[in-house]
Amino acid sequence: MHVQEWLDTVPPVAVYAVVALVIGVESLGIPLPGEIVLVSAALLSSQHSGINPIVLGACASLGAVTGDSIGYAIGRKGGRPLLAWLGNKFPRHFSEGHVATAERSFEKWGMWAVFFGRFIALLRIFAGPLAGVLHMPYWKFLTANLLGGVIWAGGTTAVVYYVGIVAEDWLKRFSYFGLAAAVLVGLASMLMVRRKAQKMSAEKKEPEPVNAAE
Repeated sequence: MHVQEWLDTVPPVAVYAVVALVIGVESLGIPLPGEIVLVSAALLSSQHSGINPIVLGACASLGAVTGDSIGYAIGRKGGRPLLAWLGNKFPRHFSEGHVATAERSFEKWGMWAVFFGRFIALLRIFAGPLAGVLHMPYWKFLTANLLGGVIWAGGTTAVVYYVGIVAEDWLKRFSYFGLAAAVLVGLASMLMVRRKAQKMSAEKKEPEPVNAAE
């Protein structure tokens, strides 16, 4: 079966649900490839007439904002013991070096660390739980969370969708090659993030606790 024909059999509702779920769980504080999933879905929407990019962007935004908010509530209730628990469960992502780096970002940027963190893979995982641990006022967190989630999800979907439209003819001619290239790009991105995580985990200096409410 031609790759394009196979992609057309994917139910749009399933794509929306997977995107919202993966991004939501990642935003909650569990390391998942949310950005890769969103990019792949946006590219698929440019080739799949049944997947509406506006609905896709809305689902991605909803997952991002909801996941971050749940992560904030968990972090506020769990406190620093939660970070220690996450460090034991996900040492490559929640190591002492990663937590220290995230805290420095919050110290420097305050609520905008939540906004800019949406565009950075590692900070995207930390933003919600860490803002809760540091007792950032919820209205500040929600403002930055909403703006960052909508702009990141909507912007990524729009850019990738229109790039896919432009490249549609090329992808149809070389569909298998295009699919293989997409997989390779995804794997390369994951390896880059992993290498960055390993480098950051070497940091041992931990700054003094910062109160985000100030």
